[in-house]
Amino acid sequence: MSIPGITDFGYFCVAVLLLNATPGPDTAFIVGRSIAQGRAAGLVSALGISAGCCVHALASAFGLSALLATSADAFMVVKLAGGMYLMYLGIRMLFARSVTTGMATGAAVRQTRPLMTIFWQALMTNVLNPKVILFFLSFFPQFVQPNAAHRTWSFLLLGTVFVLMSTGWNCTTAIVAGTLARRTASSQRAKLWLERCVGTAFIALGARIAFTRN
Repeated sequence: MSIPGITDFGYFCVAVLLLNATPGPDTAFIVGRSIAQGRAAGLVSALGISAGCCVHALASAFGLSALLATSADAFMVVKLAGGMYLMYLGIRMLFARSVTTGMATGAAVRQTRPLMTIFWQALMTNVLNPKVILFFLSFFPQFVQPNAAHRTWSFLLLGTVFVLMSTGWNCTTAIVAGTLARRTASSQRAKLWLERCVGTAFIALGARIAFTRN
C-alpha cells in the first residue's frame, strides 16, 4: 500500500502490532483496572492510554518530543515523574488490598474508582512514560519520507493509525482480563492475589523507568 509521504506502511502496521503485543506499563494498568473493577474500567483505561498516545503523536509531529529528548534535565524530570507515578499507583493498590478484612463482601473487596479518574490516571501513565516519548521520536521518522512535502501530516497520519491499532488491542486486552476476573470473582482469595501481583508489577515497572539510565 503506497501513501504519499510515507514509506513501508505495511511494515509500520506489523511493527505497531508487535509492539502492542509486548507487555509494558500500559498493559499492566489496563489489566489492573480490569481485574479490580471490571471490563468497563478496563475499557476506560484503554481509552485513557489512547488519549496519551494522541498527546505523544501530536508532540512528535510538531517537534516537542525532539525538544524534550535533547534536554537532559527535562527528560530526567519526566522520567522520574513517570516512574514515581507508577510506583505510587502500585503502592496504593497494595495498601488498599491489605486493609481489606476477611469478612468483606465482594463489592467491598473490589476497589471502585470513578471512571473519569481511571481515564486520567491511564492518560498520565502513558504521557509520563519517557520510553514512549523516545519510541515516537525514533520509530516514526523511519516511515516518513525525508523529502515529503508535508511531513507534519505524515506524522499525524502515522500517529492516527498507531492510536487506532493500539485502541483495538488494548480494548481486547481489557475485555479478556475483565472476563477472566469475573470468572474468578467467586474466589476472593484468588482475586486478591491477582490484584496484589498487578500492584507489585506497577512498582517494578515504575522503579525500572525511574532508576534506569537509558
